[in-house]
Amino acid sequence: MTDVTNAQSFENDPQLSDYYALMKPRVMQLVVFTAVVGMLAAPVGVNPVVGFASILFLAIGAGASGALNMWWDADIDAVMKRTAKRPIPAGKVTAQSAMYLGVALSGLSVMMLSLSANLLAGFMLAFTIFFYVVPYSMWLKRSTPQNIVIGGAAGAFPPVIGWIIATGDIMVLEPWLMFALIFMWTPPHFWALALFMRNDYDDANVPMLTVTHGRRVTRNHILAYTVLLVILAVGTAFTGIGGWIYLATALVLNALFLKGAYDIWKRDEDMCEVDNFATERKFFRLSLWYLFAHFGAILLEALLKPVGFGGW
Repeated sequence: MTDVTNAQSFENDPQLSDYYALMKPRVMQLVVFTAVVGMLAAPVGVNPVVGFASILFLAIGAGASGALNMWWDADIDAVMKRTAKRPIPAGKVTAQSAMYLGVALSGLSVMMLSLSANLLAGFMLAFTIFFYVVPYSMWLKRSTPQNIVIGGAAGAFPPVIGWIIATGDIMVLEPWLMFALIFMWTPPHFWALALFMRNDYDDANVPMLTVTHGRRVTRNHILAYTVLLVILAVGTAFTGIGGWIYLATALVLNALFLKGAYDIWKRDEDMCEVDNFATERKFFRLSLWYLFAHFGAILLEALLKPVGFGGW
């Protein structure tokens, strides 16, 4: 990180919406959704007031992570077209203000989640914030093409925390299956983005796989990770959080996802120049629905409480 952003001139006072944007609201939505699914999929009921408060504090913790990430990445955000309009590079909020906001919200969210749910949930939230900010943002993102693979763990913890909110237990399989779904989904999701946004990562000197090893290797990795993800996703249907609804959803979505990964794998750069990475963009859009649909199916299974093998 550099101090350049702190020297910017600010024509207007920051608005509340600018501080909200620092918290990465789209990421917060995914965090909240997967955490709610993790909480409701647990075999123990949660008092609605306790559940609402706990998810609220988890969302605040996710927002704190976003603010701290934007503080640290302000220099590269200013270079990349995809992130240049974020509050700090756009000159709406100072990097120092983002840091103060992130630190304050981190402390508040961890303390309040520990009180509303249990100490283990608070500890896991604290670890998630730390992992996203320090190992991922400060180290992995700028040092290795495996940045998104290892760093993806930070985004995979919310359903585990949701489960802990309900049960106080971490030593069971189901929450880690939800963790694994997000963890294995993250690399093909972001590598698809990197295929058609490579120039951004080149300009910012971020060692994304497309930059360090090229698009051909990235295509190979997307297909390999997708195959592993498909096995995991379909296999989850036969566990305690699965069922007929989940299986039907997983079969359809994973067939489409696998086909999309194969279509990406067989393409070359000449084809991409002709259609402006249309296949890669389509796969990226599908990946957004992929995760929501799988967790939506897990949620339906939990609400309907089916019986049989696993959750059947």
